[in-house]
Order: sequence, then structure tokens, then C-alpha cells
Amino acid sequence: MCSSDLHHGRFTMDHERLRQEIAFAAARLLACRQCSTYHDARWTAARAVTRSYLPAQALPTDLEIRMALDQQVAADSRLHAADQSRTDQRWQYFLSLLLPLEKVVQDRQSHPEGDVLYHCLQVFELARERCPWDEDLLLAALLHDVGKGIDPRDHVNAGMAVLRGRVSERVLWLIENHGLAQRVLDGTAGARARRRLGTAEDAEALDLLTACDREGRLPGRVVCTPEEALQFLQDLEAENDA
Repeated sequence: MCSSDLHHGRFTMDHERLRQEIAFAAARLLACRQCSTYHDARWTAARAVTRSYLPAQALPTDLEIRMALDQQVAADSRLHAADQSRTDQRWQYFLSLLLPLEKVVQDRQSHPEGDVLYHCLQVFELARERCPWDEDLLLAALLHDVGKGIDPRDHVNAGMAVLRGRVSERVLWLIENHGLAQRVLDGTAGARARRRLGTAEDAEALDLLTACDREGRLPGRVVCTPEEALQFLQDLEAENDA
């Protein structure tokens, strides 16, 4: 093979690579609505890829840009489906922690309302009435006692163990400290604990959770189902992410 043939092959390969790069860059511009026509997207992408002279054979056709756009849309759809699947699994996981609580009976003197699930739903409803926009607070209200279905003797740490990595650090902090906040109200907590919670950044939210925890012990109170509570939180999460 002569040197001119080698040069021509390398020239063709470089042009093919440029065509692909420009086609995908143009497709991204169209997908993000930064350009509205194939012509504008092609030349904007070409200038972004290289400042060198581009012969016609190095520029993608409308069809090539369209094919690149279709590939990107398909890839985005797969990513969205995967994200949606992970999201759905997260809410199903929370439901799997809540449902067994219906069979966990509490001391009637401190919890005359009955089982743990009913208590958690009451606390959620009370928190939603007062602060319907605070996703973390509402999630902590609903899940604050899930550990009672795992280890009733150390339900706070048990609950945090099964929730860690699936909820925010703020939710974990509220759940971790809601029992201590109850003791502060009772006057049974030490001075150091009172100072620590009193000066905490999220003291107001913790106080609200603690108040709802105390009030959520009423026999006969009307509450939503755990599925409805989780759907509300899922919709709130989507609204906050929008």
C-alpha cells in the first residue's frame, strides 16, 4: 500500500470520528433545547468540537443527527426506568418495615391507642397537619418507631440500622434523638443532654416531632393507611425535586 493510500485512510477515519462526535454533540443540543433546528445544532456542535476547517464529508447529515438523538433518548429512558425502579424499591422497603408494626402491641398505660403502626400513622398525620412541606420531618414521624418491629429493647438503634443509607442524615438525627427529647420534656434527661438538644440546629423540628409523638396516642383517631402516607411522601419528594 502506498503512502497516499495510508494518508487517505487516516483522513477518512478522522472524518468518520468527527462526524460521530459532531452528531452526538448536536443531538445533545437538540435534546436540551439549546438548538431548535438540525442546521443550528450541526454548526454549533461543529464549532464546539473543533475550530479547524471542516470539509463537507466531516459534517453529519440530518439523518445521522436524528439517529444519534434517538440513541440518547433511548439511553435516557433506560436510566430513568432504572432510577424509577430504585425509587419504587425504596418506598416498598419502607412499607415492608411498617406493615409488621400492626402486630406489635404496646404498653396500654403509655400507649392507649394500641399497636405501633397505628401510633406511627397518628404521629405522621399530626406532623402533616403542622408542617406538610417538610419531607424529612414527615418521614421521621412515620418511621420513628420501625425499630420496635425488629428489636423492642433497643428500637432506636435498630431502626437507624435498617434506615441508614435509605433516608437523609437529618431523618436519622430526628429519629435518634426523639427519645432523648421525650426525656428532656419529662425532666429525666441530664443537663448536658438538655443543652445539646436546646442548641441543636434542628431543635425546632425535633420539638415538633416530640410533640406529635406525645399527642399521637389517641384511641379512635382517624388516620390514613401506610400506603397513602408513603404515596404522599413520594409525591412530595417528586415535587421538591422538580
